[in-house]
Amino acid sequence: MKILVRLPNWLGDLVMSIAFISAVKQLYPEANVDVIIKKELSGIAGLIPGLHMVHPFSKQEYEGLSGVYRFGKSLRSEKYDLFFCLPDSLSSAVMGRGTKAKKRIGFNKEGRFFLLTNSYKKPLNVHRVDEYISLLEQFTGKSISGGTINLAVNQPEQLDNLVIINFNSEATSRRMPIDKGIHLINTLTNTFKTAKFALIGSPKDAEFIGQLLNDIENTDRLENYAGKTRLEDLCDLMISAKVVLTTDSGPAHLANSLGIPTVALFGAGNEHNTAPYNKKWLTVIRAGQLECEPCVRNTCALYGIPKCMQLLDEMEIINALSLYLNHA
Repeated sequence: MKILVRLPNWLGDLVMSIAFISAVKQLYPEANVDVIIKKELSGIAGLIPGLHMVHPFSKQEYEGLSGVYRFGKSLRSEKYDLFFCLPDSLSSAVMGRGTKAKKRIGFNKEGRFFLLTNSYKKPLNVHRVDEYISLLEQFTGKSISGGTINLAVNQPEQLDNLVIINFNSEATSRRMPIDKGIHLINTLTNTFKTAKFALIGSPKDAEFIGQLLNDIENTDRLENYAGKTRLEDLCDLMISAKVVLTTDSGPAHLANSLGIPTVALFGAGNEHNTAPYNKKWLTVIRAGQLECEPCVRNTCALYGIPKCMQLLDEMEIINALSLYLNHA
């Protein structure tokens, strides 16, 4: 049997879909499992256990619905038996139609039921991992438990007291406010005097990170990696760290999937639906002082800046990091 899975386009969702891949391999142990992955995220595909073939997809190379159909059509020679469509978009279902897979399975969203041979109702108020798994359960009629999210990486030597900080997010409502970020970094560097700190981010986060660094103390113990690492390099950096302090974002899921202690700061996002999945290595911190938390909006309509992030308790963050770091 040959199975093709259209993976989600965002890093966090992609990481959360690893449990789905694991479940597919569990139910179809003899099958070849291939994936379609956003080209910009394809560097991580080699770390996902159990994959047979990876098909990178670029919206720039295959524009519009005709482009995604053409991309799907280019895979027809593989003669897939099953196509699982994890994103909700119409375009991803059009891509599946292009493959002519015998069965095309996805959630009944965006009016795309006619493009799928098997469409199912999307469950509400469940974790994103369980949401993906439910698609497989509804298709097979089998209950699946014990989903795991682990990336396969080599473990390098761990650096002494390295803290990785990610204050970025695609949604401004989940991004750390500049003034809060500056004060928090200064507090951390003055508290953990022997620790070293690495700030991470994508190329488009570089300007934001630059603003954070304008008024930072103890810069001799800070390294700016924003825009300087590929996904594979970021994984290597993360697994050399003692702990990752991060906003609700893709890097939070990446760190957690690597087995690195992750302190995740939540505001607008709902941790019950989208928190990193491996609870053993996770600490979630939320201020919880506003009635609007969590709003799950991408922008803050009430305050302009995410006040829920501004109200985060710095001592609570320090105490969480103290489990992994030395004060001296």
